[in-house]
Amino acid sequence: MLVLAHGAGAAMDSPWLERFAALLAEPARGIRVARFEFAYMAARRSGTRKPPPRAETLTGEYREAVAAVTDAVGAPVVIGGKSMGGRVASLVADELHAEGAVSRLAVLGYPFHPPGSPEKLRTAHLEHLETPTLICQGSRDPFGTREEVPGYALSPAIRILWLDDGEHELKPRVKNSGHTHAEHLATAADAVAAFVKRPR
Repeated sequence: MLVLAHGAGAAMDSPWLERFAALLAEPARGIRVARFEFAYMAARRSGTRKPPPRAETLTGEYREAVAAVTDAVGAPVVIGGKSMGGRVASLVADELHAEGAVSRLAVLGYPFHPPGSPEKLRTAHLEHLETPTLICQGSRDPFGTREEVPGYALSPAIRILWLDDGEHELKPRVKNSGHTHAEHLATAADAVAAFVKRPR
């Protein structure tokens, strides 16, 4: 079971998350996905448009979502998310891992820094992360490129799968890379599924 949170600007049923969850659920991968929505995003469905709050303020909601899933299916589960959702998951991962509720962390496009502001790093907690972690990242992601990220101080528990020429949605420029978006999504889904199923 993978608990998956959405990004800052797209709901849990966005086309990208729908597509990725469907790939994970295909028989060859067989991963169950539990998606949930942070309150600010849920409020948008009733017309109350709120900007995304700071990631640190969403950790309580993430813990509640994990508790609801583990109450239903048992522990441990794997947690993660797209972009901001993955960042929030990374903020609670070690605490929940220590409690036995979570076994691993999977992030789809980690926002290492805001686009255009590489000096504003969001990596301090990643230096000492103990939870086994997989990050699937496009090599030209404006939130953290392949040239930038290797220079960061990251925990050895973190493994990064680079998708050649991919941007934040893992989409490559076909003429530049020779890859397609569908190919990169399938590659990421294969990696996440293998990571979720890996023996402890």
